[in-house]
Amino acid sequence: MFGKRFQLDENTLPIVEEIGKHMPGGFFIYKDSGEEELLYINEAAMNIFGCSSLDEFQELTGYTFRGMVHPDDYAAITGMINEQIAPNEEGYDYVEYRIIRRDGSVRWVEDYGHHTKTDTYGGIYYVFISDITEKKERMEEDIVHRQQEAREEELLRQLALNEQLLEKEKQRAELDKMITAMASDYRSVYYVDLDADDAVCYRADPEDAKQTPEGEHFLFYDRFRYYCDLYVDDGYRDGYLEFIEPDNIRKALSDENIIAYRYLTHRGGHDVYEMLRMAGVRHPADRDDHIVHAVGVGFTVIDAEMRRQIEYTQTLKEALSAAEEANSAKTTFLSNMSHEIRTPMNAIIGLNTIALENPDLPNVTREQLEQIGVSAHYLLNIINDVLDMSRIESGKMTLNLHDFSFSELLEQVDTIIGEQCREKDISYESRITGRMAEYYKGDEMKLRQILINILGNAVKFTPRGGSVVLTCEETASLKGNATIRFVMSDTGIGMSSEFLPRIFDTFSQEKISSSNSYGSTGLGMAITKNFVELMNGSIDVESEKNVGTVFTVTVPLRRSALMTSAEKSAQKKSALHHSELHNDGIAGSEKKIKKQKAELNGRRLLLAEDVEVNAQIMMMVLEARGITAELAVNGKIAVQMFKSNEPGYYDAILMDMRMPEMDGLTATREIRKSGKADAETIPIIALTANAFDEDVQRSLQAGLNAHLAKPVEPDTLYGALETLIKE
Repeated sequence: MFGKRFQLDENTLPIVEEIGKHMPGGFFIYKDSGEEELLYINEAAMNIFGCSSLDEFQELTGYTFRGMVHPDDYAAITGMINEQIAPNEEGYDYVEYRIIRRDGSVRWVEDYGHHTKTDTYGGIYYVFISDITEKKERMEEDIVHRQQEAREEELLRQLALNEQLLEKEKQRAELDKMITAMASDYRSVYYVDLDADDAVCYRADPEDAKQTPEGEHFLFYDRFRYYCDLYVDDGYRDGYLEFIEPDNIRKALSDENIIAYRYLTHRGGHDVYEMLRMAGVRHPADRDDHIVHAVGVGFTVIDAEMRRQIEYTQTLKEALSAAEEANSAKTTFLSNMSHEIRTPMNAIIGLNTIALENPDLPNVTREQLEQIGVSAHYLLNIINDVLDMSRIESGKMTLNLHDFSFSELLEQVDTIIGEQCREKDISYESRITGRMAEYYKGDEMKLRQILINILGNAVKFTPRGGSVVLTCEETASLKGNATIRFVMSDTGIGMSSEFLPRIFDTFSQEKISSSNSYGSTGLGMAITKNFVELMNGSIDVESEKNVGTVFTVTVPLRRSALMTSAEKSAQKKSALHHSELHNDGIAGSEKKIKKQKAELNGRRLLLAEDVEVNAQIMMMVLEARGITAELAVNGKIAVQMFKSNEPGYYDAILMDMRMPEMDGLTATREIRKSGKADAETIPIIALTANAFDEDVQRSLQAGLNAHLAKPVEPDTLYGALETLIKE
C-alpha cells in the first residue's frame, strides 16, 4: 500500500497514523499472528463501530481483529483472507462481513486488505473498511423485486428480437412462440416499428371485436389513439397519449429496459384497470446508433391488483388521519391536564410560601407548613415526570435549540445541587477539565434537567458525610461540532449488578421500599435516557452496592457564534477554564462578568390574570419586593390598560396565557403592534400553567420576552424582572 520499500516500524507508524487521521474512510492495521492485535485504527473506522473514542473501541473489540468481526463470521472470513493472499504475490484480499456496533446493532462492512511482512511487527494487514449495510439491503430488495417481476420481464424480453432475424417469416415464427408463452399474462401483444409507424397484432384480445385481427398491419399511433378515445378514462387520456408518442417511447427506453403505463378503462359497462407495457426489440446500447427502432407491446388486465393497492392506500390514509387525530387529542389532553393541575398547585405552593413569611407563626404551624411545601413540590415533580413521560411516548417531545451560556447553566445546576448537599452535609464538587467554550447551541432546559435528575438522585441516595462530584469535559471538537462529556459520581448506596440493566426502564425501582425511604416515581431515569437519546447522545452507568455510582453522559452540541469579551480578545482561546465548586461556593481561575440588574423596589407592573386566587398570590409576591401591580382580569382589558397610559407607565407586563375574552398570546401581539413608544420594548413575561416546549415557542414567537411555568418560584420571577427591566 505504501510501496514495496516502505517498512512499518516504530519510526514510520506515526506517519501512517497521521495519514489515517485525514482519510475520509475507515483504516486500521493489525498483526496476522497471535491475538491479531491492532496497531492502529483511525477515527472514521471507530465511528463505523459506533465508538466516539479509542477507549470505547478497545472496550468493544479488545483492540483485536477477532473482536471486530461478528463471531459467526470470523472463521469463514479468516479462511477467505488466507485463500486470497496465499497465491497472490501482492498480498491483496477483499472480504465482506458483519460487525456488532457499540449500541448492539449489526452492520455489514467491506474490507480491502493488503498483507505484508515487517521486521518490527512480523506479518501485518493494512485494511480499508467501509459500511455497506445500506448497499446490502438495497441489493436484497432488488433481488426480491427482480424475482417478483422476473416472469413478466423474461416474457417481454423475448420480444426483443435479434436484428439478424430480419426475414419476416422467421421473425414471426419466433414471436409466435413467445406469444404462446405469454398468453396467460397478456390479453393482446403487438410488434411495432416506430420508424415506419407500422404495427402488427400477434395476439388478439378475444373479447374485443373492434380490435385489428391477428397478422394484419396497421398505423400504430392512429390505432392506439383510437383505442384511447374508445375506452380510456378521461383522467388518464393525456398520460396515455403522451406515453405512446414514438419520441417519448425512444427516450424512455434509452434509460429503461421496460416501460409501463397504468390506466382505467370503461369496457362493456365495467370499469377495469389495465397496464400497457413496452420493451425494445433490441436495447439501444446494442445498436450502432443507440436508438430504439422497434418495440414489443403488451396489454394486460391489472384490475384486482390496482384495486387492492387503492384500497390499501386508502386504508393507510385513514389510519394516518386517525393516528394524527389521536395524537392531536392526546396533546390537547396533556396540555389541558398540565394547565388544570398547575393552576391549583400554583395557589397551594404560593399561599404556603406567603404563609411561611409570617414571622409570628408558632413553631408547630411553621413545621406543618414546611411539610406542606415539601409535599407540594414532590407532588409537582411527580406530575412533571408523568406528563414528560406521556409526551415522550406520544412522540411529541422535541428539542428546543438555542445559544446558551455553559457557565450559567453549570452555575444554576451547582446552586441547586450545592444547596441540597449542604442540607444533608454532603461534600459536592463541580469540575471542568481542560478548556471549554463559553457558549454552545443546544437544548439548555433538557440538558439542565438531565444533570439535575442524575445529581438529584446522587444526593438522594448518598448518606450524610458522603460526596457527590460532577466533572465536565469537551472531549472532541470538529467543524463547529463539539462533544461534551459529563461524569457524575457519588459514594451512595449504589445498585446491584442485577438491577443495572433495568435502571432506565419506566417505573423501574430496585426494591419497593426505596420508594418509601427515598421518594421515587421510577420515571426520572427513563426520562433522562430519552432526553439524552433525543439529543443523539449516550448514557452509561456503573455501580456497586454500598460503594457508589458513576453516570457518564455524552452529548453533541454545536459551537455557538456568540463570544465573550475574553474570547474575542484572545480569539483562539476558550473563555472557560478549570473551576471547582465546594459546599461554600465557587472557586475558579476567571471571574464572570456580572450583568447589571435592575432595582425592583418602586416598580409598577401590569398583571393579566383571570384566576382571583392566583392574582392575589402574585400581587403579594410582588409587594414583598416593593413592586406595585395593577390587575387586568383578561387579555382584552390588559391591552386597553396598556394603551390608555402614557409610555413608560408600566415597567413590565406579567401575562397569563389562558384567559376569557382574549388570551395572552393575542394580547401580546396587540400590545406589540399598538404603535406606542414602548410597545416593542416593554418586557412581557408569560406566567402560565402552559409548560410544554411548544408553549414556550409560541410565547417567544408572539413577542414575549420570557416564559415562566406555574407554580413560579418568587426568586425565579425576581431574577427575570431584574434581567429584563431596563434602568
